[in-house]
Amino acid sequence: MFSDDQPFILPLMCASGKCIILECVYDVFWKYAILYIFLGTLQCILVPVAGAMAFDVEYARWLEEQNRQINELRAAVNSHAGDTELRIIIDGIMAHYDEIFRLKSNAAKADVFHLLSGMWKTPAERCFLWLGGFRSSELLKLLVNQLEPLTEQQLVGITNLQQSSQQAEDALSQGMEALQQSLAETLSSGSLGSSGTSGNVANYMGQMAMAMGKLGTLEGFIRQADNLRQQTLQQMHRILTTRQSARALLAIHDYFSRLRALSSLWLARPRE
Repeated sequence: MFSDDQPFILPLMCASGKCIILECVYDVFWKYAILYIFLGTLQCILVPVAGAMAFDVEYARWLEEQNRQINELRAAVNSHAGDTELRIIIDGIMAHYDEIFRLKSNAAKADVFHLLSGMWKTPAERCFLWLGGFRSSELLKLLVNQLEPLTEQQLVGITNLQQSSQQAEDALSQGMEALQQSLAETLSSGSLGSSGTSGNVANYMGQMAMAMGKLGTLEGFIRQADNLRQQTLQQMHRILTTRQSARALLAIHDYFSRLRALSSLWLARPRE
């Protein structure tokens, strides 16, 4: 019997006489670690799903409003409205673009992978997706031929804008490649042994914490890419005349609208 003033020692002895209390502690530690990981994973699933669904709803509303604004702009252009009227409509469309970048910034905080994967876009749009959106440099290439005639100064401005956009895109792409390589090295730097000792669990948790920290930089890449897209649209608007800006906005909308239509046709195609 153990007296009240003596510490209680659990009499767990293996056949060889070695105390297995430490092994029991390891088992308990491992079970709690698994529970911690499970609960954390569950939270990581439920929170992003709610954020992604909310963003999809907001994006659908944004797209509906953009269609209305573009129809208004197209009608104004076709009726040969004055520059003042066109400018008011164009300013509204530019402000609406600012809104989608704000929505995406908030969505990235909830689920950056949803934006990167492009699941909020149609399949055809996803083929051309770069860091959660369009490539500014490619869009400028498509617009140049549709904006002619351009003055020499405008052509130089558009060319410089296209080149600077390309350089910024290359830098971000290289940053993403470096992140992917670093993340792969972190995840492959060690493995959880089958014994489930506390040392292995601690290493695993440390490994996951380091990987999570690196994944946190993805939001920064999305934000920088969207800032580039936003600045490109704004600078293009400053380079062009009011009527050229109207034509550019119509061309941009029509391009993405056709991509969405192409997706619908592709999904509805006959299958043998």
